[in-house]
Amino acid sequence: MLALICATTAVWAVVLAIPVQGQSAVPEPADLVILNATIYTMTDAAPEAEALAVKGGRIVAVGTTAEMRRWTGPTSRIIDGTGLTVTPGFIESHGHLMGIGFSKKYVSLSEAKNYEEAVHLVAEAVARARPGEWIVGGGWHQSKWNPPPADPVRGFPRHGALSAVSPDNPVFLTHASGHAALVNALALEKAGIGASTAEVPGGEIIRDQDGEPTGVLIETAQGLVASLVPQPGPETAKLMFDAAVSECLSHGITTFVDAAVDRQTLGLYQNLAESGGLPIRIYAMLVPGRDGSDIAFINQWLERGPAVGIGNNFLTVRTLKLFVDGALGSRGAWLLKPYSDDPGNVGEPLLSADLMYQTSTRALHSGFQIAAHAIGDRANREVLDAYERAFTENPIAARDARFRVEHAQHISAMDIPRFGRLGVVASMQGIHMSSDISWAIDRLGPERIAEGAYVWQKLLKSNAMVLNGTDAPVEPEDPIANFYASVTRKTLEGTLYPWSHAEQAVSRYEALRSYTSDAAYATFEEKLKGTIEPGKLADLSVFTQDLMTVPEEQILRTKVAYTIIGGEVRYRRE
Repeated sequence: MLALICATTAVWAVVLAIPVQGQSAVPEPADLVILNATIYTMTDAAPEAEALAVKGGRIVAVGTTAEMRRWTGPTSRIIDGTGLTVTPGFIESHGHLMGIGFSKKYVSLSEAKNYEEAVHLVAEAVARARPGEWIVGGGWHQSKWNPPPADPVRGFPRHGALSAVSPDNPVFLTHASGHAALVNALALEKAGIGASTAEVPGGEIIRDQDGEPTGVLIETAQGLVASLVPQPGPETAKLMFDAAVSECLSHGITTFVDAAVDRQTLGLYQNLAESGGLPIRIYAMLVPGRDGSDIAFINQWLERGPAVGIGNNFLTVRTLKLFVDGALGSRGAWLLKPYSDDPGNVGEPLLSADLMYQTSTRALHSGFQIAAHAIGDRANREVLDAYERAFTENPIAARDARFRVEHAQHISAMDIPRFGRLGVVASMQGIHMSSDISWAIDRLGPERIAEGAYVWQKLLKSNAMVLNGTDAPVEPEDPIANFYASVTRKTLEGTLYPWSHAEQAVSRYEALRSYTSDAAYATFEEKLKGTIEPGKLADLSVFTQDLMTVPEEQILRTKVAYTIIGGEVRYRRE
């Protein structure tokens, strides 16, 4: 009974703290005050409010508009939030920041409706290029093309049409998933890829019936050509970074979890953070370079330990990214049974079970989190097995590990409860279901789709934490589209397929939580962000509509009005 009284007292203390702060004497004006808004705090004690005050980059008070007027003064910036909705700053839980910048600078094929349009875009780039200059781009997806490519090989296009428009320029075009590439004849020639070229472990050179390369390279086979592509210099990299950050801020993103950061990219982030030049908060997942060879980079960090809150909480380095399999679109996801539309193919592992276990164990003792890319049901099982073994053998180090599975797109029914039981975070992307569902049925068939594909509710009901993100530039950096897909299970055109399984949709509150408080927890930053309450960082996303109440068909019309980081307006919609 005493424990109950103490707990109840503590709850009421929290409830009463906000109005007391709002009504107490204010020694000096707040830097920023938002009034007359609809505010979703994501706290249990006071879930909604209408005004807040910010001082020194932190929230100092939350309550009614009348209470918050006490915090205003001649130096205060006041935002009239009439008609606006404020939430904790949106956290992009899985994306590729420099990839977004890459898509802005190089040839983007994401809007190409078919192979012919993709080839036309490359031809335009060739016309602007010098002979011999590499044409680099990405974003194509053969399963989304209408009509499909003519005379395909396992659904993929041949390089003939591409090579015809680029005889003097080598071409390298990454798949939308990042797990395949399409190259032209000149690129194949420069890489020495021909009928007699041996396969690369962990990858595949797609070949025609005569054994000749078609120009499509899967997984590690991409490296045969990618290693020849010139990398952007520091000035170009900074331009790409700036373009990516502008895109994120315009969509309300205040923290970006960058899911593949190599040595060069981390150097850029560190320099900016230490000089106070990072305009967005970054949580970095480290990878051993583009080709996986920079193991020294990972070892250095494992020996050093995490770096938390660099540059006034703008950069944190405490996660290692493991790639366990490929993608569903390129048929590289590792499955328990063959693909329905490619009999005999179960995908391929990119990492051994023993190495997963060893790395997980070492990370636990170094204070690092592991985030494993796993899309297929076999890949997810192998990751969970490695995690469970490491947790069981190292119970003290694993007490608050918060290990993650990135994507968790297709899971066997017997493995779904293991996420909650092991405390493994399912870092999923709602927009992938919306974008993939029209063709995923061909890859997996109706039974496997129903069993464990994009099963958010099954995971939530097993007490697992489910995050949200866009995997940009695989999908556009648009959390509103993600929110819509998560709560409706529809495509962005409004189509609900019979195999979409609407019962797996999440509530609007669950969707908002996945972008805010749960996302903060998954990066060990729940004491800094994820909710709107005194003491937290003043990271806020402000929207033109109330995402929690507008009719479903109006969700996609919602725009970002302001993006506020540390109390500073980083984006304002004109």
